Amino acid sequence: MTRPGPKLAPLDLTDAERSVLEGWVRRRKSAQDMAMRARVILACDDVGDDGFPVSTRVVMERVGVSRDTVSKWRKRFLADRLEGLSDEPRPGRPRTVLDEQVADLIARTLESKPENATHWSTRSMAKKTGLSQSTVSRVWRAFGLQPHRSETFKLSTDPFFVDKVHDVVGLYLDPPERALVLCVDEKSQIQALDRSQPVLPMMPGVPERASHDYVRAGTTTLFAAFDATTGKVIGSLHRRHRAEEFRKFLNKLDKEIPAGLQVHLICDNYATHKTAAVKKWLLAHPRFHMHFTPTSSSWLNLVERWFAELTNKRIRRGAHKSVQALEKDIRTWIDSWNEDPKPFIWTKTADQILESLASYCRRISDSGH
Repeated sequence: MTRPGPKLAPLDLTDAERSVLEGWVRRRKSAQDMAMRARVILACDDVGDDGFPVSTRVVMERVGVSRDTVSKWRKRFLADRLEGLSDEPRPGRPRTVLDEQVADLIARTLESKPENATHWSTRSMAKKTGLSQSTVSRVWRAFGLQPHRSETFKLSTDPFFVDKVHDVVGLYLDPPERALVLCVDEKSQIQALDRSQPVLPMMPGVPERASHDYVRAGTTTLFAAFDATTGKVIGSLHRRHRAEEFRKFLNKLDKEIPAGLQVHLICDNYATHKTAAVKKWLLAHPRFHMHFTPTSSSWLNLVERWFAELTNKRIRRGAHKSVQALEKDIRTWIDSWNEDPKPFIWTKTADQILESLASYCRRISDSGH
C-alpha cells in the first residue's frame, strides 16, 4: 500500500553536498539561519520505512519549523542546489560608500592627524574625505574608533617588577591558610572643603548645584587596611603623615587582629613603610609580613579601589566646615561599609598580566617609538 498524497521528489544529495551541509550544522560560527536550512535539507533527504523521502510533517517536527519554511527551502535546493540556500539580494538603495572609501577612512583615522588639531572629529574627517558626517560616525562606531578619547599610562621601571607581581597576585588568588591578606595604604591630604555658597538641591530637570569655589579648613590623612577576602576595612585618621603615624596604625592592626593569625601586608614603596622604626617594629612582631607592589604600580593594591569608593560616595561632593567634621564623616562611612562589606575579586593571573604588558611593549617597539 502506497503512502497517500503527492510523492516528494528525492533530493539525491551527493557526498560533497552532504559534507557541506553537515559542516554548516556543526560549525559554531555559522549563521543560525544557514544552520537551520542545512538541517531542513538533511532531514528532507532521509528515507522512511516505505522507501520514499520522509513527509514534510516529519521534517517540521524534527527541525521545529513551519510547513512553508520546509517547502520553501526544499524547492530552492531542488532548483539551485547549495547556492539556493543563500539569501537572495534584497531590494533597496544600492551602496554609495565603497569598500575602498571605508579603508581609506580607517587608515586616515589611525595613521594621520589634522593639521590644526590633535585628533580627528567627524566634521573634520568628513571634510577631508568628502564623505558625510553621519557616514564617518557610522564607520567609526562599526570599527570601535573613538579619536576623541585618550587614556594615560605609566610603565614601571622596578627591576623586580616580575617577582613582585607574582608575589602580590599570588596572595590574592591563593592566600595562605590561617592568615589575613591586608591591602594597606594612606590617603593623604584629604581636604576639608566647604562651598562658598549653600548647595542647591536637585529638582526635576535640574541637577544638584554647588559653587565652584570653596573654603579650605585643613587636611587629614586616612590609613586604611582592606581585607582582600572579606572586604572589611580597618582605618585610622591622623593629621600628619609620617613613619610614626604608620607605626601607630600597625599597633592598631596588631590589637584588632586575633593573635593566632599571620598577617600579610601589601604596601607600596613609600618611604614611611621602610624606615628603621618600622623595620624594628616588624622584627618585634614576626607574624607581620610586608609585601611591596612594584614602583608606579598602585593599581595592584586593592585598597586603592576602595579609596575610589570613599572619594566618589563621600568626599568629592561633601561639604565640611572643619577637619573634625570631615573625619567624623569618614569614620561613619567606614562603619557603614563594614556592616555590609564587599570584597573586590581579583581575576587575572600574574602570567596574564605580564603577557599583556609584554604584548603592549612589543607593539610600542614595532611602531618605532
